[in-house]
Amino acid sequence: MKKINEVKRIGVMTSGGDAPGMNACIRAVVRTATYYGIETWGVRRGYEGMIENEMEELPSGDVGNILQRGGTMLRSARSKRFHEKEWRQKAFLHLKENKIDALVVIGGDGTFRGAHALYKDFKFPSVGVPGTIDNDLFGTDLTIGYDTALNTVIDAIDKIRDTADAHNRLFFVEVMGRDAGFIALRTGIAGGAESILIPEAKTNVNTLIRTLETGFRRKKQFGIVVVAEGDDEGGAFAIAEKVKEKFTSYDIRVSILGHIQRGGNPSCQDRVLASRLGKGAVDALVDKKHDVMIGIQNKNIVLTPFDKATKYHQEIDPELMHLAEILSS
Repeated sequence: MKKINEVKRIGVMTSGGDAPGMNACIRAVVRTATYYGIETWGVRRGYEGMIENEMEELPSGDVGNILQRGGTMLRSARSKRFHEKEWRQKAFLHLKENKIDALVVIGGDGTFRGAHALYKDFKFPSVGVPGTIDNDLFGTDLTIGYDTALNTVIDAIDKIRDTADAHNRLFFVEVMGRDAGFIALRTGIAGGAESILIPEAKTNVNTLIRTLETGFRRKKQFGIVVVAEGDDEGGAFAIAEKVKEKFTSYDIRVSILGHIQRGGNPSCQDRVLASRLGKGAVDALVDKKHDVMIGIQNKNIVLTPFDKATKYHQEIDPELMHLAEILSS
């Protein structure tokens, strides 16, 4: 049964780093809004586009054939100007000028901080959808793009392992994770890494070398070390140099996976997750719930206030850390 609602026109935008599945979420927002008789407008380039009034109607037909595409059809950007109230006011006036009643913002904690500031300044309603490959947002078990990024990294590690084996080399593979090690931890376990280095755990190079030496005493001819970019020792290149200084018998190579982790067609899981969260965001606005992030916990849709979602971060699972230690021993 369709709901009776006061929202007549909503805006949808993507902001910050792109993540596979954002297009699937945009599609779900537009199609759900259409179902409720709500008009959807797309805001291009996130808050920068809002400041520059880059908004236009986004009918249901325009989101056909985007479900399987990576990136975001609305483009994305990071906006330093939006930190200042004068630019937020300009953005707000453009929203009102275009008769937009509420927003669905897809992105990470920076995106949600912007939407929360818009609410505090002007009481403008928004619902956030977690779209980030880092999976570090509080209030949701999964974020859009995380599963696809994991599969991209695993595919790369498997290929690197082949060449590591062929040449008896030790590879340091750096993955994204400036502040969080979720990608590194899971892909390190799934990729059979000798060691996994993440921001949440202090790295000791001497301990790492002892771990590697133990493996080589067991006649291991090659190895993989997965490093999150935000590791406290300075990333894969810095750590590899320190290991090389103390353990010269290794033929050491470094591979930085970089932005390939953001690209590619979203996985089945990310497409379904993005569709559920996109629909749920529109449902929340229709139900007059706003200034919240929509997420999924124990397979159920949940709402978390922006101020809580941006204050806290999802914690690394200590059982997975222990598992990684056991499997690499």
